[in-house]
Amino acid sequence: MTEVILDLFRMDDRVAVVTGAGRGIGAASALALAQCGADVVIASRTKSDLDLVAQRIASTGRRAVSVVGDLMDLNVVRSLAEVAKSEFGRLDVVVNNVGGAIPLPLLDTTTDYLEEAFHFNVTTTHALVVAATPVMLENGGGSIVNIASVMGRVAGRGYGAYGSVKAAMLHYTRLAAKDLAPRIRVNAIAAGSTATSALEIVTGTPELKQMMEDLTPLHRIAAPEEVAAGVIYLASRAGAFLTGKVLEIDGGTDAPTLDFQLPDL
Repeated sequence: MTEVILDLFRMDDRVAVVTGAGRGIGAASALALAQCGADVVIASRTKSDLDLVAQRIASTGRRAVSVVGDLMDLNVVRSLAEVAKSEFGRLDVVVNNVGGAIPLPLLDTTTDYLEEAFHFNVTTTHALVVAATPVMLENGGGSIVNIASVMGRVAGRGYGAYGSVKAAMLHYTRLAAKDLAPRIRVNAIAAGSTATSALEIVTGTPELKQMMEDLTPLHRIAAPEEVAAGVIYLASRAGAFLTGKVLEIDGGTDAPTLDFQLPDL
């Protein structure tokens, strides 16, 4: 009997780790995973944010374990795989969502800032992948989803650090997929402008919000849940024949939705 297509998106009794899960895409992804049947380890710096997400997960009938910590600390990042194993007995899905960098003019982007951005986005991703892989293999394998950005593939003024580290995340995804196949799949999402707290400086200014919407072919900003839907596709059996791929959830964007207004040299 042919399996019902919706069953491919179910993740009953699977276990996921989501970083940066207190708000935005991370919170939406954690909740979506729970709604599809998974238990979730959620990590972020702010306990109050995680408490709210954990409550929403509990309302689905699934379990959440919160890890409050600074995810710049690689020991905290590495510990998440062991938390999943000790609390739930397994690990099947990793969502590397934590990251970001404030746009700056290129000549104001210090080498220290660039290295910090690389650490926050790429090094943390690698640390969790390495820690999670042995645990995932204990139950046959799993899926890793890295949350990157449209700025990893397009150019815009002011994005020297942010765009560089997101591009590195995208290619890291392709390389890791080769090394970890066939038992662990590794994919990424290149997200466009999404209504998260990080974008509030833009969405809270009508002129900037309108500019961003006008430059996006779909003429709007994404909801976090729309990116989370991509996470479910890549993490579940629905995406079982995908690895090393980048899912572009960006409203059709081929150029920056906000080119910072910088003076010419």
